[in-house]
Amino acid sequence: MVSSDIAAVAVSIVVPVRNEADNVAPLIAEIATALDGRWPYEIIYVNDGSTDATAERLSALMQQRGNLRQLRHATSSGQSAAVRSGVRAAHGAIVATLDGDGQNNPAFLPDLIAAVENGGERVGLAAGQRVGRKDTGFKKIQSRIANGIRNGILHDGTRDTGCGLKAFRREVFLAMPYFDGLHRFLPALVRREGYEIAYVDVTDRPRHSGVSNYGFFDRLWIGIMDLAGVWWLIRRKKPTPVATEVTRHD
Repeated sequence: MVSSDIAAVAVSIVVPVRNEADNVAPLIAEIATALDGRWPYEIIYVNDGSTDATAERLSALMQQRGNLRQLRHATSSGQSAAVRSGVRAAHGAIVATLDGDGQNNPAFLPDLIAAVENGGERVGLAAGQRVGRKDTGFKKIQSRIANGIRNGILHDGTRDTGCGLKAFRREVFLAMPYFDGLHRFLPALVRREGYEIAYVDVTDRPRHSGVSNYGFFDRLWIGIMDLAGVWWLIRRKKPTPVATEVTRHD
């Protein structure tokens, strides 16, 4: 896809980043390798208040790639806000996300996108499930505990919600209630809307460079409050009524 043709875009790739200047070019090249010739697509980088050269690197690459877009947050608003900004701006009916640090391998994007396409109307989300994680032992334990607690309370049937590799229908995402931390609870909220989830095993790898800017349950107490809030949302969900318009001839 040489230039951005809004009408032709089928898939939007949303990448939230903060201070990832050195990871921008290699990751975009990998995304292109994975998707070129498969779907008409666009890449939306959401620059979440970066203070390094991320904006400049993206602007330079935009001169070379007509399907690359950059959204900028004036100040850092967090990963969930960045993902939401990207999804709202997306032109594709299917949106796929991945982290901007290079740990998520774009080679798995086609499998995730195809899982949503092949699932028809019943599948609302394809979620990457990491195997062979490259995190530190402490971070693995943290995630294992957090995932266990979340699954025990929400019963979302997902062993790993922290993986940034996901694909979903744009309309499904935008129908969900928004809050800070939403991206960590997508499986539970997608199930709440009545959709099924497809799972795709993905392999993790070390980040290209730099240090982590976004993490899983960075702030423990806020994470607990989010968990309680999602539990409440699920409990309060009522069946969506079927509305039929009455015409003059009925």
